[in-house]
Amino acid sequence: MQNLSAKNLVQLCQQGMAVMLMLSLAVSSWADLDTIIIDQGVDDPIRIAVVPFALSEDLDSADNLDKLIRFDLARSGQFDPVAPENMLSYPSTQDAVFFRDWRILQTAYLVIGQAQTNALGQIDVSYQLFDVATQSQLQSVSFVISRDQWRDVGHKIADLVYTEVTGVRGAFSTKILYVLAQDIGTLNASYKLQVADVDGERARTLFNSSQPILSAGWSPDGRRVAYVSFDTGRPSIILQDIDGPSRERLTNFRGINGSPVFSPDGRQLAMVLSRSGDPEVFVMNLETRKLRRITRHPAIDTEPSWSPDGKYLVFTSDRGGKPQIYQLELATNFLERLTFVGDYNARARLLPDGRHLVFVHRRNGVFHIAWQDLLEDRLLVLTESSLDESPSLAPNGAMLIYATQDQNKGILAVVSVDGRVKYRLPSSAGDVREPAWSPFLPDVVIPRDR
Repeated sequence: MQNLSAKNLVQLCQQGMAVMLMLSLAVSSWADLDTIIIDQGVDDPIRIAVVPFALSEDLDSADNLDKLIRFDLARSGQFDPVAPENMLSYPSTQDAVFFRDWRILQTAYLVIGQAQTNALGQIDVSYQLFDVATQSQLQSVSFVISRDQWRDVGHKIADLVYTEVTGVRGAFSTKILYVLAQDIGTLNASYKLQVADVDGERARTLFNSSQPILSAGWSPDGRRVAYVSFDTGRPSIILQDIDGPSRERLTNFRGINGSPVFSPDGRQLAMVLSRSGDPEVFVMNLETRKLRRITRHPAIDTEPSWSPDGKYLVFTSDRGGKPQIYQLELATNFLERLTFVGDYNARARLLPDGRHLVFVHRRNGVFHIAWQDLLEDRLLVLTESSLDESPSLAPNGAMLIYATQDQNKGILAVVSVDGRVKYRLPSSAGDVREPAWSPFLPDVVIPRDR
């Protein structure tokens, strides 16, 4: 997992104060999440032109890769893609590029590309990225893909362009988990654990139940998920393969079985159990299934998460009278309180740099998502909506997804860790909640020249 260094974070913050864009970008084939609404972006986004790719005739009916790439870059909030209708030319090869056209449009970067079917029925895709100011080529990459990898290669190109320009690894090829709740309060209530591309496309159901599903999370390799199911009439912790039939009930103790979260090496699972009375944090060895009790206190200890190095557990406890966030060193049992501002702080997650923390923070009686610098003890409230909960970080540490309310309906939203970029993922299919952003996943499409 790539760290978001303090230098990279400063670079993100230096891009300026956020301004309201209020742009609605419709996505034609979302399964459950219908529209991305970009509420806020940086005040000086990077101007980039992604020219419509030159396609062979048999690909004319396919969604243009350039549209997907522009959409990925736009929803990062850091890019301002040039609309195709405003372009002065449409080059698809380097010798057809006239940099004067792009300077006139005040474009900083230019992407051109081609895609055509080869003799084996596969698709050859290539693109080039140029710095307009220096008239230099920054990237020239080609792929060979199958037809069902069309969206995968679009996300991959967006990742590579984003990384080259910003210096932060792109996360457009990652995925999200979320719970889709339908007909709640009726006899037909249903809960579906969904996995989808990070833009909401290609959603599919991993598990369907008439009982609630909670606290879904990814293994570090992206191959398994752990979540809480009530399908036995009480909460159980489930371990399930993301692409296979394997589904195992890890715990079904009396009382609370909740908040499962994988260790960074994937060998352990932290969880909350109340089998001995009070809710306490435990760790299960996934090879031996042996449990180790971590906390021992009459207060409520819950919502554990791991430090990036796996040496610490961060958790919520009301042992001080109100819910606050604590950190425990596993080797020594040294306990440290991390949050002091406000009377409610919970559901904490450490950024990949280990220095910054995101969590649910109550201010003036309303729940928001907040960010804290643990070294400088500085707190920043990132969101302004109500009932914000369940923050989950992108693997590059630049953005986080969370659940919130819009017109009394559960939706998902995304905010950058500096609070300057925000967008929402409304749904017409039901309430969406409990999001979890995947780790970086193995490449589905690999550049041909590697």
